[in-house]
Amino acid sequence: MRIAVIGAGAVGGLMAALAARAGHDVLVTARGEHAAAIASAGLHVDGGWGEWVAAVELATSIPNRPLDLTVLATKAHDSASALDAWRAHDGTPVLVLQNGLGGEQAVRDALPHSPVAIGLALFAVSLTGPGRITVTGPNGLTLGGDPAAVAVAEPLLRATLPAELVIADDIHGAQFTKLLVNQVNALPAITGLSVQQTVADPALRAVLARGMVETVAVGDAVGVAWGRIGAVDAEAVARVRAGGTAAAAELAELLAAGMGDVPNPASMLQSIRRGRTTEVDAINGAVVALGAQHGVPTPVNAALVALVHELERSSVFLSPSDTAARATAP
Repeated sequence: MRIAVIGAGAVGGLMAALAARAGHDVLVTARGEHAAAIASAGLHVDGGWGEWVAAVELATSIPNRPLDLTVLATKAHDSASALDAWRAHDGTPVLVLQNGLGGEQAVRDALPHSPVAIGLALFAVSLTGPGRITVTGPNGLTLGGDPAAVAVAEPLLRATLPAELVIADDIHGAQFTKLLVNQVNALPAITGLSVQQTVADPALRAVLARGMVETVAVGDAVGVAWGRIGAVDAEAVARVRAGGTAAAAELAELLAAGMGDVPNPASMLQSIRRGRTTEVDAINGAVVALGAQHGVPTPVNAALVALVHELERSSVFLSPSDTAARATAP
């Protein structure tokens, strides 16, 4: 297959490296020192799925040759600008691999003739240096969306992904469950702590639990059919709905335990460390926006959005106690 990966960071780079290892023709886009390292020495992958160097082609221009699949793996807020240059490939199936909401609609706006599949990654992966990717949590992926795009992406993922691939009947329900799971993302960006350290701290765990309760309330108001993402399914959501913050805190501890002993920095903290804009608006911000539309208060998610944007500007991490006080201030 001929595959283009738009945004070969941690997740996109791993997908590109897996496809290249399987013998596919892979073209990638990247920026700065990371792009230079890929061009000179390929993508070096290590961690939970072994160690190898993948030879991929760095795109210096949009290819004229046909593609079998385009993978959109930028941050959600970069989707529209990244896709604009690829309009000549309108009609090529697209696999969106992003956290949060917004990427699918960006593809439909820019490439209206391209069928769209959505991949929800459960594996944890970090960009540990220019051209270097480490798999810290070797978990699976959930896939769904337009049948024409799934028909292209599914065999590729089954042949290359060394983990469980789940096909979701309702990918949007699964996507909202991933939004609930991604509540673990913002607090590490604010504090500089790993997900495991965040959940272990009682004050931060309480903030996280309140954000999760808000997310469930918003999803219910939207009418989401909650899908399964890893260990989190409709029954787990029902426990949070019934048990409130105590049940949400238990779910957070379960998620952290499932990540193992290797510290998981979460994607937003990785962005903060690299001086990049985070995806907080597509995750916590999406909860806030949908809550406003449906009359559901989301004060904790709104506070987390504001605090992450503050860190984007200052890069000065807050202590757990300061974070908890500011995230729950009336």
